[in-house]
Amino acid sequence: MKVILKADVKGVGKKDQVINASDGYARNFLLPKNLAVEANNDNMAKLKAKQNSAKFQKDQEREEAMKVADKLGKIALKIKVKAGENGKIFGGVSTKEIAQELEKQYKIKVDKKKIDLKEAIKTLGMQTVEIKLFEGVMGKVKVDVISE
Repeated sequence: MKVILKADVKGVGKKDQVINASDGYARNFLLPKNLAVEANNDNMAKLKAKQNSAKFQKDQEREEAMKVADKLGKIALKIKVKAGENGKIFGGVSTKEIAQELEKQYKIKVDKKKIDLKEAIKTLGMQTVEIKLFEGVMGKVKVDVISE
């Protein structure tokens, strides 16, 4: 019997996957526990519409991420910090500060967890920082750390 899974079932399949389950397993376990629905024409049409909608949504998000990546490539973000005479920064510039400055200076909202920074920036000068905007879409922003 062909069924469409409504949730992930260990050892069987993932959500929204069409599987071929034995009649007894489908009728006695999957359907009563509301883990699956029968793969008839109506349910297949609903699944197809849901998949098309999800694909369209994903394409829109990817396109938006590409636009943001283009904007980020043209930006030279300036961050003012307190520094000693030899160019050493007191503390460091973290991903949180970079995200806040991007929003404050350019109105670009980026999650601090998506900023790829191994450790805080501890020296003055220009550095390039990568930001993961979407799967497969990376933006690069130049961060210019200057002393106050």
